[in-house]
Amino acid sequence: MRPPQRDGGPALGNLPLELDAFVGRTAELTGLVRALDASRLVTVTGTGGVGKSRLAARAAARCAPPDGVWRVDLEPVSDPELVDYAVVEALGLTDHTTRLPRETLLGHLAERQLLLLLDGFEHLVEACGALVTELLRRAPGVRVLAVGRRPLGVAGERQFPLAPLGEAEAVELFADRAAQHGAACDDERAVREVCRRLDGIPLAIELAAGRLRALSPGQLLDRLDDRFRLLTGGGREAPHRHQTLRTAIGWSHELCTPGERLLWARLSVFAGAFDLEAAEYVCSGGGLDADDVLDVLTELIAQSVVTREDTPAGLRYRMLDTVRAYGAQWLAAAGDAGRLRRRHRDWYVGLATWCELDWFSPRQGEVAARIDVELPNLRSALDYCLTEPEEAHLGQYLAGSLWFCWAGCGRLSEGRHWLERGLRLDSGNEQSRLKALWVLGYVAVLQGDPVPALAALQECGEEAERSGNATALAYAEHRTGCLALVTDDLPRAETLLRSALDRYQKIGELNSNVLMAQVELAMARAFQGDLADAVKLCDDVRRVCEDHGERWARGYALFVLAYAAWAEGDPARARELLTDCLTGAHAFHDLLGSVLAIELLALVTTADGDPAEAAVLQGAAQGMWPSVGLPLFGSAYYNTPHELCEATARQLLGDERYEACVRQGARLGREEAVGLALGRPGPVAALPEPRGPVRQGRGAARMRKPAASPTRKGGETTG
Repeated sequence: MRPPQRDGGPALGNLPLELDAFVGRTAELTGLVRALDASRLVTVTGTGGVGKSRLAARAAARCAPPDGVWRVDLEPVSDPELVDYAVVEALGLTDHTTRLPRETLLGHLAERQLLLLLDGFEHLVEACGALVTELLRRAPGVRVLAVGRRPLGVAGERQFPLAPLGEAEAVELFADRAAQHGAACDDERAVREVCRRLDGIPLAIELAAGRLRALSPGQLLDRLDDRFRLLTGGGREAPHRHQTLRTAIGWSHELCTPGERLLWARLSVFAGAFDLEAAEYVCSGGGLDADDVLDVLTELIAQSVVTREDTPAGLRYRMLDTVRAYGAQWLAAAGDAGRLRRRHRDWYVGLATWCELDWFSPRQGEVAARIDVELPNLRSALDYCLTEPEEAHLGQYLAGSLWFCWAGCGRLSEGRHWLERGLRLDSGNEQSRLKALWVLGYVAVLQGDPVPALAALQECGEEAERSGNATALAYAEHRTGCLALVTDDLPRAETLLRSALDRYQKIGELNSNVLMAQVELAMARAFQGDLADAVKLCDDVRRVCEDHGERWARGYALFVLAYAAWAEGDPARARELLTDCLTGAHAFHDLLGSVLAIELLALVTTADGDPAEAAVLQGAAQGMWPSVGLPLFGSAYYNTPHELCEATARQLLGDERYEACVRQGARLGREEAVGLALGRPGPVAALPEPRGPVRQGRGAARMRKPAASPTRKGGETTG
């Protein structure tokens, strides 16, 4: 591991460059950095609220492995099967293949040197232990910093127990947090006694300091004395400090108003971050008006019960795990947990419905960012629907409605997990089942897994025909045509895609899926030599996309237009189109769109007279294909530009130099590869704005508030 660096954080990774205020812990910080330098697995353990996560983040920021520090927040993950998915998500990996996420991780990390920070694993010890064991064995450059209330129990683990703060540091923290609330600590004796009574536990101290807005240190101490005496009975089997923390949280809870206690309990239903609108919908009623939620939430923030954070999707709120768990106990004791879980489910089913609608709109980029932030709560809603009796139909509906998340935002593997899990259940709802079937078929097609894809699509088509469901029949036929396209059965692909487009037109369906059917038909026509028809089809798609502000399907239309421009001898036009295509695909985390664009850009680059860069680009694409599936689908038609590029570059460079350039490209990370292809060194992240005037549909002026129930057509009509 490289020498420590300043607190500013690593140059690479997902750890924030600006870490929150950090008081004391100088010796512990130095010791943890040294432990990380000496051991590949260090686990910071200690009671809840003792400051494990904060110390670990600060220590990680002082390390500088070449491939960065990557933090994985495991607290919102309830299902052990989703641990690997959470790590894949945190690393920003996109994998379109049928590989399990563990294989994706091992393939990505095998030759990298990075620090993985696993935060909040204690409820997932067995799953995390198995993952860490395999990572340490098969990825020699990976180090792990784990944070939890107990050790992982893995061979080679170095434990780093974290004790509460000493008196001086506890007083310093109390004064710092009091100052943030605009309160003075003029009674040093009372402050020291408060910190002593709270055993130097940082979370308890911060909760107490939040009370100085209304109480003097002396009054605070008096009330704390009363609270400690009140709660001396029960729980004697727990360590004293665990009792102290619970007592401190309970004392803070008792000092809350009834409305604040009620909201605290109800907010515990959220997994991870949530926004104000979600809190107002889920938590209101039964003694708490929606209009009052903001005022009560503001008070909980002031008391350090809730924290606020900025995200790419806007302002969000979050509760620490210890505080949330306390609230959940009160919610269960009140007998209200089931009702709140149902309201939580309703909100996120509604959110998915509206996001699916807004995917075909100028807000497509906002939808992608919002879904990324809301994923922990969507997972929680999916898990609830697929485990509770009588909820399977909503689980199937929700998994199907998120098709744009699975296919458009690079989460095919996780999407398949939820879809298959939902389809194993008998929902008794034909509409939601048919939607889940065609989405599963689509996901499997994109993963290059034709047998399960065809099985799901045939089942969907047969059931839809039997019941007269014209919408599901159109989608099943469309995706079967897509499967024929990537398996080189062009006549069948054209027949099915034209039929599907006719069906879409008859039922009035217009959305990103419909436009993709037209793009796929254009690709089939181009492969059969009718470039004029392909260009006509994709020009029409581009016009519709620009009218509606749609950018995802537009990117694939640009790819076909670029293919036609190259075939017609206009490499400059092809490069312009591919640059636009790649920028959008990369921003959406659409790995398939990105690698297809890079493959064709390599051929265009040979035409521009730079065979060495073309070979590097081919190497970059070669490094990306394992995360996509079978290179170029194993299709002779899709592979033709690749073969032509390779033959030309080999002839101009010679075999030895060509192979060296390919190896150089294969070593590039995805950001570097995309930057090279676009001629822009450094990260490429921003989504392009919609081009040209955007025609707004009725009610499309802003991101709409989620409804509590699915749309009548199952959310499939998004135009």
